[in-house]
Amino acid sequence: MVPDSLDGFDVSAAVGRMLNQPTLWWQAVGLFVAHFADWEAAWRDSIGDDPLERKQVHALRSAAANVGAHEIAASAGVLEACLLARLAGGTDGIPEAMRARLLTDFRHAWQVAADALERSQPEGMPR
Repeated sequence: MVPDSLDGFDVSAAVGRMLNQPTLWWQAVGLFVAHFADWEAAWRDSIGDDPLERKQVHALRSAAANVGAHEIAASAGVLEACLLARLAGGTDGIPEAMRARLLTDFRHAWQVAADALERSQPEGMPR
């Protein structure tokens, strides 16, 4: 069963985008948790390589928006825009606070999603 609310997620809007099929949303959340389990390390490794970092941040922003994780989608969008401006030659540096905000939002959203999936599994089912 889809939760009525999930901290940092707009569940009803995300389910609505998925043809009002809660099962699709749960599948997307499961993919989000699985695919982005190692995202933090990959992202940290990409810092200093603006095209690669933008790719990492873009993937996270898109997936977060898909599952309704609006806070992380917003903070990833801000960093992605800054990276794009920098790639176009318009920005000197990336404020460290911007990356810190993204990291905080990522850790929160990922953990909330992982915990929700854990709680949704019937007893005795493999996780």
